[in-house]
Amino acid sequence: MIAGNGGCAVSASGVTAAALAARLSAAGLRPRVEEHARFATVEADVPDTLSVDSWREVLEAVADADRFGLVATSLNGRTLWAVVRKTVPTTGDVGGPGYQR
Repeated sequence: MIAGNGGCAVSASGVTAAALAARLSAAGLRPRVEEHARFATVEADVPDTLSVDSWREVLEAVADADRFGLVATSLNGRTLWAVVRKTVPTTGDVGGPGYQR
């Protein structure tokens, strides 16, 4: 589920985040995706019982993110997070491929 997009078209970062979430889901996690103004985030609680093979899949998936990490506390367990930044067009690409100054 992508939250916060207000029914608008999903950004490229949202598509990347959704693909990342699908890979985490395939590895046995239950990811949460949220779209923000400058980035999209993916979070998932990581069970203590996650297999070594699943961990490899998870690490391969988050390697596509711009940033990722793991928060582990004795109170809340382990939460994996990843951030995918939205791209901003460079000055030359603002007008599109046929644009001339």
